[in-house]
Amino acid sequence: MAEGKKLVIVESPTKMKSIQGYLGDGYEVLSSVGHIRDLADKKDIPADKKQAYGKYSIDVDNGFDPYYVESDRGRKTVAELKRALKGADELLLATDEDREGEAIAWHLLETLKPKVPVKRMVFHEITEDAIQAAVQNTRELDLALVDAQETRRILDRLYGWDVSPVLWFKVQQGTSAGRVQSAATRMVVERERERMAFVSASYWDIETQAVKDAESFAARLARVDGAGLARGTDFDDRGQLKKAVVVLDEEAARELAAAIEAAAEASVSAVEAKPGTRSPRAPFTTSTLQQEAGRKLSMSAKHAMSVAQRLYEKGFITYMRTDSTALSTQAVQAAREQAVAMYGEKAVPLNPRTYASKSKNAQEAHEAIRPSGDTFRTPASVASELDRDELRLYDLIWKRTMASQMSDAKYETTTVTLAVDAGGRRAEFTASGTVYTFKGFLEAYEEGKDEKRGDADKADDQALPALAVGDVLRLKDVEPKGHSTSPKPRYTEASLVKALEEKGIGRPSTFASIIDVILNRGYVTKRGQALIPSWLAFSVVRLLEQHFADLVDYDFTAALEDDLDAIARGEQKREDWLKQFYFGSEEQVGLRNIVDNLGEIDARALNSTPIGDVATLRFGKYGPYLEVANAEQPDGEPRRVNIPEDLAPDELTPAKAQELIDAPVAGDRVLGENPANGKLVIVKDGRFGPYVQEADPPAAEEVDEATGEIVAAPEPESAPKKRGAKKEAAPKPRTASLFKSMSVDTIDLETALRLLELPRVVGVDPESGAEITAQNGRYGPYLKKGTDSRTLQSEQQIFDITLDEALAVYAQPKYGARGASSALKEFENDPVSEKPIKVKDGRFGPYVTDGVTNVTIPRGQTPDDITYEIAVQMLADKRAKGPAPKRTTRKATKKAPAKK
Repeated sequence: MAEGKKLVIVESPTKMKSIQGYLGDGYEVLSSVGHIRDLADKKDIPADKKQAYGKYSIDVDNGFDPYYVESDRGRKTVAELKRALKGADELLLATDEDREGEAIAWHLLETLKPKVPVKRMVFHEITEDAIQAAVQNTRELDLALVDAQETRRILDRLYGWDVSPVLWFKVQQGTSAGRVQSAATRMVVERERERMAFVSASYWDIETQAVKDAESFAARLARVDGAGLARGTDFDDRGQLKKAVVVLDEEAARELAAAIEAAAEASVSAVEAKPGTRSPRAPFTTSTLQQEAGRKLSMSAKHAMSVAQRLYEKGFITYMRTDSTALSTQAVQAAREQAVAMYGEKAVPLNPRTYASKSKNAQEAHEAIRPSGDTFRTPASVASELDRDELRLYDLIWKRTMASQMSDAKYETTTVTLAVDAGGRRAEFTASGTVYTFKGFLEAYEEGKDEKRGDADKADDQALPALAVGDVLRLKDVEPKGHSTSPKPRYTEASLVKALEEKGIGRPSTFASIIDVILNRGYVTKRGQALIPSWLAFSVVRLLEQHFADLVDYDFTAALEDDLDAIARGEQKREDWLKQFYFGSEEQVGLRNIVDNLGEIDARALNSTPIGDVATLRFGKYGPYLEVANAEQPDGEPRRVNIPEDLAPDELTPAKAQELIDAPVAGDRVLGENPANGKLVIVKDGRFGPYVQEADPPAAEEVDEATGEIVAAPEPESAPKKRGAKKEAAPKPRTASLFKSMSVDTIDLETALRLLELPRVVGVDPESGAEITAQNGRYGPYLKKGTDSRTLQSEQQIFDITLDEALAVYAQPKYGARGASSALKEFENDPVSEKPIKVKDGRFGPYVTDGVTNVTIPRGQTPDDITYEIAVQMLADKRAKGPAPKRTTRKATKKAPAKK
């Protein structure tokens, strides 16, 4: 680094390049690539520190002092930063302005130990004006924010490392508990419990088309003889009425419909028109952006935040982790000017709109999420600079920001009542229609909605003709319709984010990672947009509710967040708060006291759920199953019945359980005899999928010719065994898994025999003399020649591929197909190798590469989740680990005789 330059450290390589361009030659901008150090793993704690820090990497008896270590990547980054710092005359720490960014800056300061002046540089958008202003308006490091982040990190370590082991022993290895993830999992499980307990109710109504002149509109029966007709909202979750209304069954509805159809006409008894206004929503916060991206763009919370991060770092939007709904004066002016330019002078109100933020958190940025700059670029003007998802999300943010400063929409809703004399009974229908007299902000944007109960009872908006009391209308298409009440809809990512925010659990910046964790842990799966809890989640939540009730209490979890906010504002002391949480106080039991006094936990009861009187659902090592008592042998081994993977907990009713129990057992079907060895070939459906297996035929029975009595077959003679000799293991029967295209119901003996003969010898390579085989493996069908394997395109090729075709496959470069395929994603050059980074799809799944280093994308992440920064960090971590050690075979050595 040239003498006299100022060193600026950001946490993102993308930001590094953008900011360098704005600051010029007097500055050198480098990246920490996120955190450089974290709490140590137990294995990384030195021997002399084990006593104090060994359990958590935290000395709980001495001020909850944390023991930090640099990651492999962090050590290399720190070395590079120290070299750059030697020639600098000033250090500017320019990480994000939230708690996490403040903590990264503090760790850099603690590790680099600079001898030059240090300043904290903050900004909430990456534009030239904003960066120049940030350089001129630096501040000191906010140690209260650092304390809040460190407290949160220590809190999560204490919680996770004390509670998770209980889950390992009582539920399943690999499970985990977390301060926020456990509360979120409980919310999803509770919603499923409500659905399981729900009792549906049936009710009928009547719909018709009312015609005036050539215009017709839909009307629905509302009252019979002055009494209101039942709707779905009139029933509770037990299927009971909440108020006195008329409930029509099918017979009564059809009888009344026939009378109405016979009357054939109705008179207008009332016309009511009401004006109304709708106001725009506030600009996006982190939470509302995640919700709308889920509703309108079908993006997961994690994916939405990943795309928003890219937009921020490229300079298109302001900082995307914020609770604030405020806009700067310049942003308000930009939004108003754009609205006027697009929709005219009336599109904006006389005075600018202001929105009050609900949050008082010190951790958050000062503005809502909006397009960056003092003038907003339209989506059309930036389309060539953004990928598809970036453009879609930018369009959403741009529209929402502009709409937030536009005029109210004005409308008029007209409700009409039609009376019919139906064979002596008075039937009243209602119809409503809404007409917007001024669309206002709706010209630009309308917020999406989550599914709610009772939506089916709401009439669609429609246009009504001009009507007056006394008008007589013709009725047609009179149709009785049956309905059933429905339980609360399952959470989607959008509605769960909204519920977490309403309960004060977690912070908007963490919602995406919370949902990602509960999905990756197997606590929740997705069916379309709906989040469905697994039976594993039921066991985990049951244990936490019974033995760690305070820790998963929603109010307690929300109070923790408020306390962390108080620490961030400097109103609460970190050490005092941690002592109370861990050791307890008069108001709080304390985590250590809870863990030390757990008592006995009945794992079997914990993992059991009665399904009516039919069966008991158990959750075992290999997942859930039904346990059914053996009616013929009550004291015998109970029967186990597998549960379909795609069956949601609320769908496992007693009737469904009985259906599974009564269903014929899939598999265990004898296909025939193997002519080569006389063994029976059986198809079975196992826990890991369907397969075929050979079995010895039953021993032939012998009949005493004199008496006709069946006698047991004689045991084969064998040499007497020596006392203490080990029993020889029985040979394992040959088995083979069915292909994905095969079914236990349709597989025949010929196909089963072909499966049992795998791997199939395709032929011999004439050049090397090596045998080529075709077989199926964990990652699909492939060819093998010695240690050289090649992927096949389909399972059928295992049976069909010829030697010439196999040789042609081997004649191609091993990664030729991979190299020819286009990358799933492409980024700028890696800062280390200086080669372009690409995301590709390989034999073992998608991976990140710079042409030198390859690293597989972890399970639970998709190529869509990979940003440039994540890719750089993945490659750096892989380089730091070095090449994988080669497997070596140790030679057996004779043990030296003991000295006498």
